[in-house]
Amino acid sequence: MFIKQLPISIRGSHKSDVRSQFSALCYRIVRNKPQILLITSRKTGRWIVPKGWPVDGLTPAQSALREAWEEAGVIGKQHDRCLGLYSYKKSSCSLGGVPCVAMVFPVLVKSLSRDFPEKNQRRRKWCAPKKAAAKVCEPELARILRDFDPRILH
Repeated sequence: MFIKQLPISIRGSHKSDVRSQFSALCYRIVRNKPQILLITSRKTGRWIVPKGWPVDGLTPAQSALREAWEEAGVIGKQHDRCLGLYSYKKSSCSLGGVPCVAMVFPVLVKSLSRDFPEKNQRRRKWCAPKKAAAKVCEPELARILRDFDPRILH
């Protein structure tokens, strides 16, 4: 049984206080097999999935979908089911090294826009789940990608 997600409120908080992020596992089905969309990080060019800070008034899954649009140009449908969590250290000038936990939400990709906010800062690549898992650095994220089966969402 799934419980409907409610929008979150981050009023009165600062981004430096929030250590949770929401990630999008963007996928499509090609010849009855899932493919996962990876993007590069802006600074190091590592392969990652879209992720970002909570957005006031949006559910975690809606926040993940917004990040998928901004970072990868994804037009799609988010699922409210969290697939898992992974941890990493967020590096930024203003925050220093901040430990973060990202919740991963599946996003079925309907199409990819050629024009999106971070178009000139990232690359995109479709991969089979095992190949996607081998390209990311975070072991927990790799497990989520490797084990992803979209049939669990229906």
